[in-house]
Amino acid sequence: MSRVLVSGGTGYVGRFVVEHLLAHGHDVAVGGRSPPAAGFFSKDVAFVPLSLDPGLDQRAAFTDIDHFVHAAFSHLPGKYRGGEGDDPDGFRRANLDGSVRLFGEARQAGVRRCVFLSSRAVYGPQPPGVPLTEETPPRPDTLYGQVKLAAEHGLQGLCTPDFIGTSLRVTGVYGAAGPGRRHKWQSLFDDYLAGRPVPARAGTEVHGDDVASAVRLMLDADAAATSGRLFNVSDLLVDTRTVLAIVRDATACPHPLPPAADLAAFNPMAIDKIRALGWTPGGAARLLAVVTDLVA
Repeated sequence: MSRVLVSGGTGYVGRFVVEHLLAHGHDVAVGGRSPPAAGFFSKDVAFVPLSLDPGLDQRAAFTDIDHFVHAAFSHLPGKYRGGEGDDPDGFRRANLDGSVRLFGEARQAGVRRCVFLSSRAVYGPQPPGVPLTEETPPRPDTLYGQVKLAAEHGLQGLCTPDFIGTSLRVTGVYGAAGPGRRHKWQSLFDDYLAGRPVPARAGTEVHGDDVASAVRLMLDADAAATSGRLFNVSDLLVDTRTVLAIVRDATACPHPLPPAADLAAFNPMAIDKIRALGWTPGGAARLLAVVTDLVA
């Protein structure tokens, strides 16, 4: 089985990717600033020092690597949009210049496939209710979205018949990345269960393991269908009421649910393109099972 280097493998989404690839027989190495703690992953993984500093020569990191999954991203803790803080130049240098240099060094080292975890944020504001397809003109209104879009272009420009690069435009990710780990809805659940007010919000969501299965698909799919291509990775358009209804039913919580959000005004993400390659996310059944388990 192939050897895969996952940058940012100890991060929230990266951990899903590492565990999924391990479960499917891949030899996985994790790239980052410091090695994971003992027992962090379900199996032992190799550690490769890796940085987003574009001034470093890191070609040696890709020795004997077949595929590169780039999930690393430098940002203020807990923030992606707005994650540049008061250093937008440093944010751009690391996440754009640093990423593109890694793509180039991977190609030089003979890596066969590269999967970049991009974001829904590249689309920016769009007319209400219009589905987002990969052909929707991007209008990123945050530095985060602008950097992700520019990095997509950087990877596309490096693609050759021997270096297959693909970008996945990932929406909001849910689920706990490992036993006992906090998840992004922890505060939402805590507020609801305590009877505190909860706002009506909507968003597109996908489970972390479904993101990981999309990554694995890009490593295995026909090169002609993926090289230089973009794919949306999303599953459900849900609001806080829908999610908290599962919490209510699982816990018999007596508190009222928030009002329903206006889903008709939100932009769902079309996933026909990646579905055509065989990707199938977990849907409502997975959401029900995961949320029920999170509050068990």
